[in-house]
Amino acid sequence: MKALRAHHRGGAETLVYEDAPVPVPGIGEVLVKVHAAGITFTELGWDETWRTADGADRTPIIPAHEVSGVVEDAGDGVSRFARGDEVYGRIGFNRNGAAAEYVATPASDLALRPLCVSHLESATLPLAALTAWQALFDHAHLQPHEHVLVLGGAGGVGSFAVQLAKHHRAHVTATAGGGALEFVSGLGADVVVNYETLTEASARIQADVVIDAVGGPATAEAIGMVRPGGRFVTLSQPVDQKLLAGRDITGSFFVVEANPDELAGIAGLVDRGDLRTTVAQVFALADGRAAFQDGPKSRRPGKTVLQVLPARKGPTTTPGQIAPPREGEQK
Repeated sequence: MKALRAHHRGGAETLVYEDAPVPVPGIGEVLVKVHAAGITFTELGWDETWRTADGADRTPIIPAHEVSGVVEDAGDGVSRFARGDEVYGRIGFNRNGAAAEYVATPASDLALRPLCVSHLESATLPLAALTAWQALFDHAHLQPHEHVLVLGGAGGVGSFAVQLAKHHRAHVTATAGGGALEFVSGLGADVVVNYETLTEASARIQADVVIDAVGGPATAEAIGMVRPGGRFVTLSQPVDQKLLAGRDITGSFFVVEANPDELAGIAGLVDRGDLRTTVAQVFALADGRAAFQDGPKSRRPGKTVLQVLPARKGPTTTPGQIAPPREGEQK
């Protein structure tokens, strides 16, 4: 098969489009014929990308941990899927990803994909939407009618957090850059604040839940926007406990975990038109190095996706636009 691989640790410059062996699914695993793969620009900097769970070097590696494709084969002990099932999911960070024509992954990392969108569109969901889901519901325990502030509402995770919170009947405030204000408003945010011109009045926001999908210097400021008794969830690094000292708030950090039931819930929302995907850019698998090198330069909202198999005929999503719901495809 063809794959995007790196034979030594480094950045995008290490990636090579080349022949690689087709993986063999082990016990409890399925072999997926990849149609599309979502990438995260920072993943080549993660230690998990380059090491196994027990810390051993695992080069050569294949990046991209969001997959949408079709089940080709299954190892022993797999009963959830059959050959030909269209699936999507989050691949573990310390195993080879989906920037290849085939990927093997535990069946427990996958769910049936939403069929009202293309493979390119469903590949934007497994990591970003699952992270937003777990931030809001597993860690912040969001309740209807609470006030949610999402930092980075135009980003991969933030755009789904805005939609999921709104669907849960929360009042949603989100931050975004000047060029993305209309986009985030279109996702359903009640108030969109331009972080480039944040005013003192805006900074006095007091939310029940703050989801920090930005990190860096924004974290300290965001903690001040959590009301007493509220919850702060950040996605970039563990919360500095000094920032929480003397405040009656709960702060948490987490790394997204595979959850097939939550993936199924997300797929259902997409198929019902309650959750919309955004494809920022599409690169062919052969141009995967360019996706990692040039993709971060784009200011388009949404997710960058690698197209591994040619897209089916029919409606497509213009990069940077929300995918409109359409009739489900039949297998």
